[in-house]
Amino acid sequence: MSYLEEIEVKNIDHLGIVAGLIDEIGIVKIINNKLGIDVREKISAGTVVKSILINGLGFVSRPLYLFSQFFEDKAVEKLLGEGIEPNYINDDKIGRVMDELYKYGLNNLFIEVILEVINKFEIEIKYSHLDATSFHLDGEYKSEEKYEKEQEEKIIKERPIFIKKGYSR
Repeated sequence: MSYLEEIEVKNIDHLGIVAGLIDEIGIVKIINNKLGIDVREKISAGTVVKSILINGLGFVSRPLYLFSQFFEDKAVEKLLGEGIEPNYINDDKIGRVMDELYKYGLNNLFIEVILEVINKFEIEIKYSHLDATSFHLDGEYKSEEKYEKEQEEKIIKERPIFIKKGYSR
């Protein structure tokens, strides 16, 4: 048997960068600390979340029961950790992890991850931005009503599109 027959090629593509960022941020560790690790399981909740993030950025939309197929041609041990096989990431395990995440609180977990990112990458949080395009006000504009109606009629004659107060969508 030649050495060429022993070589097995696996893809990583851009997913190596994604996995590296997930590791640098420490998402797996954060999730494992919050949800705990069951020694009877072959793969931790944090690693399952990492696999979901990698799969989601792999531009694949398949049913959950086919999730492990995404990793069959990937270098799983390089992306997710030593000793991990694609069949460990099945729909049953993903479902259990999603239930645990929901019970813990996704908003709380998201905030904890974001705070870790802010600290790790020293992101300046002096300024913030609020997109208020979905805020709306209901009510009557009695004092301006007559004036606005006159302006609307005038604008309609000049151009077909005009901005007026009301619901933003």
